[in-house]
Amino acid sequence: MIRQYELIDMVKAYDPDLDEMLLNRAYVFSMKAHGTQKRASGDPYFSHPLEVAGILTEMQLDGDTIVTALLHDTIEDTVATFEQIEGLFGDDIAKMVDGVTKLSELEYTSETSKQAENFRKFLLAMSNDIRVLLVKLADRLHNMRTLHHIQNTEKRARISRETLDIYAPLAERIGMQELMNELEDLAFPHVYPEAHESIMKRLDYLYANTENVRDEVISELEKIFAENFLDAEVIGRRKQPYSIWKKITYRNVSLENQADLFAFRVIVDNVEDCYKALGIIHKSWQAVPGLLKDYISMPKPNGYQSIHTVVIGPQRKRIEIQIRSTEMDIIAEKGVAAHWQYKNQVSIKDGAHYRWLQDLLEIMEHAADPEEFLEHTKIAMYQNQVFCFTPKGELINLPAGSSVVDFAYAVHTKVGDTCVGGKVNGEAAQLKRVLNNGDQVEILRSKAQKPHQSWVNFVVTGKAKAAIRRYTRQQQKKEYIELGEEILKHSFEQEKREYTKKAITAAAKKMNLRGSGGVFEKVGSGEISDRTVLEIVFPGLKNKNGSHAVGAIVVDKKRPHKAGDNQLPIKGLAPGLPVVISKCCHPLPGDRIVGIVTSGKGIMVHTIDCDALDVYTEMPESWLDLSWNPPENSAEINIARVDLALKHVTGALASVLSIVAQDEGNVSNIKFSERSLDIFRIELDIEVRDVKHLTGIIAALRASKYVNSIEKSFS
Repeated sequence: MIRQYELIDMVKAYDPDLDEMLLNRAYVFSMKAHGTQKRASGDPYFSHPLEVAGILTEMQLDGDTIVTALLHDTIEDTVATFEQIEGLFGDDIAKMVDGVTKLSELEYTSETSKQAENFRKFLLAMSNDIRVLLVKLADRLHNMRTLHHIQNTEKRARISRETLDIYAPLAERIGMQELMNELEDLAFPHVYPEAHESIMKRLDYLYANTENVRDEVISELEKIFAENFLDAEVIGRRKQPYSIWKKITYRNVSLENQADLFAFRVIVDNVEDCYKALGIIHKSWQAVPGLLKDYISMPKPNGYQSIHTVVIGPQRKRIEIQIRSTEMDIIAEKGVAAHWQYKNQVSIKDGAHYRWLQDLLEIMEHAADPEEFLEHTKIAMYQNQVFCFTPKGELINLPAGSSVVDFAYAVHTKVGDTCVGGKVNGEAAQLKRVLNNGDQVEILRSKAQKPHQSWVNFVVTGKAKAAIRRYTRQQQKKEYIELGEEILKHSFEQEKREYTKKAITAAAKKMNLRGSGGVFEKVGSGEISDRTVLEIVFPGLKNKNGSHAVGAIVVDKKRPHKAGDNQLPIKGLAPGLPVVISKCCHPLPGDRIVGIVTSGKGIMVHTIDCDALDVYTEMPESWLDLSWNPPENSAEINIARVDLALKHVTGALASVLSIVAQDEGNVSNIKFSERSLDIFRIELDIEVRDVKHLTGIIAALRASKYVNSIEKSFS
């Protein structure tokens, strides 16, 4: 266990201005707070915050961060309070400790709304001070290093899965490659034990047979650099097992065909020497076409810079080589932590390296619920990147497979919302055009444009998906409210009752809904019926119409219908058999109908043109010639279903509802079956007297400028 004076010496070695009294106070406070607590290993619990502090000293972080590391578990695991921490160590340290504490609640609750809600809280803390994330990553690293002390296999797997899902990607996002690799490799055997065992055995065999290649490559590189008077350090080391497994799994690359079982790194003094080293390597060994990546001129979003190339080296083996300066190498391994070493802290709110964090905050604002937020967050964090440019040369990084719309939303949410097209490398491109590395993209906009739900089918970024879904929800809610109000107005009119907003607001209170808009939305979406609202507003109200469920003729649902009991106004029924009105064609009074005698079901009544009759063509003995015989002045109400293709313009739904009402029909239910850029496909259930009544309504709707097509439904 690190002693008090040892920790102070470790920090003072790189920070001579350290506030020793503050660090001493934190050491003693944490030790006393944790008291006799033990870890799973049997060690004193205080050894854990000490080790976390030690990891952060290796990153050469400032004194406040080291103090936070010592205190990071005190609020969560001891009787210490936020107010105590704030009083003894100041507001900044207290907020960092609180931020780490909130993220700790994520553990062991993967894929739950609690996890997502806590991640929201942590994201806000991290956006204010990135050091919160650094402390938590160091905390997780030490926990993973000691994970073997936990006896429960499922618990080890759960913690490891969380590490792969949340912490390793976050480490990658802030450029901490070394820490990310260790987290992944520590978690790998617990999440995929069989895969880990298999790949390790194979790697041991391959490394045993290629170790001489590594030594030969290093020797050859050192030789050719010396011949060209370039001072360079050459390093060759084994690649991480989890990194190799990801390539095998997601890129379908066999172990034997990978060019990077060993990682060869060339470290030089400056940028000019990086390009000089590249020229020397390509002059000596044949380059593999298409595999040169220049992350110096085009850095990764996390600040990573290096040149990657693949060449055919000794023994005709494919070799991947990374070329970088000394400073680039430190930043590549330490990421954001390296900025403290160079006294060059990056602004979280303004720095390009933190665009991803701002995107996550925007996703958080747009998501409908915690689960959706977590889904979009994972999309934003886990995918491979492509790099594109605005016409002004600004670099925009996107997940592989991104479209013009993804690019537009990456620039700004308002740009995405009003995107009508784009130009890729000067040529007109569709919205769904997939972008490639190096593309220059210009977004074409229109104030009249709005996001379309269909965009969700081809966008891949979490930011775009969240923004489109939010807009779609808002529009759908608006449509439901308008439709619900029209339905209720018509229902009040049918019952000869006065319609007032005051009555609807009163009903909303009784239904625990938010105002009249909440009632309209529920009615418009079909979650509650207009009849339910009427009965709440007017208790004891009876249904004068006698309307029934979709597809039904006015019948008693509680018992089978027997021919001759006068419940069905149909002539020609066979006596003694139950009768069922078919729901595949919804026969209405006035339709030409036939009956099919079916074993075990009785008589099935169909329209004469129903497709279901095809299977009975060779069974004439099963057919009955039927006809409607409705009583005079019948007030019975039947429900018919129609399929409608409606133009996607303002007022279209209200117009349809008005036409139905003018023809003395009533829309009892509406269902959206498809939405596209310019057309809605919907199913309407309409209360009608008979087929003649329905035919008149369909004819009136066909004449509407908003209706593209309408047919009676046979489903």
